[in-house]
Amino acid sequence: MKKVQYPVILEQIFEKLNSYGIKPVIIGGYIRDSLLQIDSKDIDIELYDVDNIDHLEVLLSPFGNINEVGKSFSVIKLNIDELDLDFSLPRIDSKIAKGHKGFKITADSHLDFKTATSRRDFTINAIGYDVITNKLLDPFGGIEDLQNKELRAVDLDKFGEDPLRVLRAVQFASRFELSMDQKLLQLCQEMIQNDQLLYLSKERIVAEIEKLLLKSKKPSSGFLLMKEMGLFQIFQEFHNLSEEDFNYTLSLLDRYKTVTHQVKKKEAFITMLTLLTSKFSAEDRNSFLERLTNDKEILHKIFNLHTFLQSPSYTLAMRLDLELLHDYLQTIEMKNYQDLINNIEPKIKGKDLIAQGLQPSVEFSKILEEKYQQQISRFLF
Repeated sequence: MKKVQYPVILEQIFEKLNSYGIKPVIIGGYIRDSLLQIDSKDIDIELYDVDNIDHLEVLLSPFGNINEVGKSFSVIKLNIDELDLDFSLPRIDSKIAKGHKGFKITADSHLDFKTATSRRDFTINAIGYDVITNKLLDPFGGIEDLQNKELRAVDLDKFGEDPLRVLRAVQFASRFELSMDQKLLQLCQEMIQNDQLLYLSKERIVAEIEKLLLKSKKPSSGFLLMKEMGLFQIFQEFHNLSEEDFNYTLSLLDRYKTVTHQVKKKEAFITMLTLLTSKFSAEDRNSFLERLTNDKEILHKIFNLHTFLQSPSYTLAMRLDLELLHDYLQTIEMKNYQDLINNIEPKIKGKDLIAQGLQPSVEFSKILEEKYQQQISRFLF
């Protein structure tokens, strides 16, 4: 295989580290994406034969801004322009308590690559690139799995220790259009049935749902996999949808995904959550969204979009052009948008209909309301 390409600035960093006897290995998503010819600005580098994390920080600090958030986990975060670089020491994770955070982390820069990589979730994320020898390191067959479009766990026992990995499996399978290894699928089903995912925080859940929605070409595939796995045991709201409404919701997500490149990430996510819950009852919608986030701004915007979608005058937008939702979302950014709409003076009034020979009646009022809603619709769009 040809040499993995990476930013020039890294050449300088690697040369300096190598001069101190430190061996850098690019690992994980950047190598996976490189093999799939996908651009990435997030790069994880494992450093072998590092004597001291503080010394490492001194070596890296001249190259950019250091973030010490992960230092207690033997991770140095370096930001250079638009690049986000994570320099970490190889480590062993030992399960000591329930949940996603229940691990004891032991850094050991003298581990061999296979041992250090055995803690990772999927084989496609366990591929390394030795920048000194320019060789790919693939102890678990991740390259072949990428070629076969299959998602396999590196170690089923270790995979089962982290409930978040079930949701990661869904979003990775959906994003990269992979089929799940049957042993991995069975393990995920068992973890769900054993209620292991109940310990996950909102922040962790919503982060994986967001990746599924925003990074998948067809988000529907992820939700179909969730159904097959039995994840709707946790997200009970989907059980209350008819098969017709469920399939319609998935079709909406896939249709909308074709226009998300025109939209800011946050707006796209809010709109997709709105579409995802568009067929839920109000009670189910609230319970589902509250399990994902406490962000009042997001919840408020979703509520407003639902109001829009449920208004008889605007339901055509669902069938005609989902891009109209973007314009509406931009409109509700204005704090006084409702006042603005309420203050729109009707262009067609009762006297205009009387002039046309109509007499006041129930039908008379319906015509006026319909014309007014059309006027507001033109104002919004």
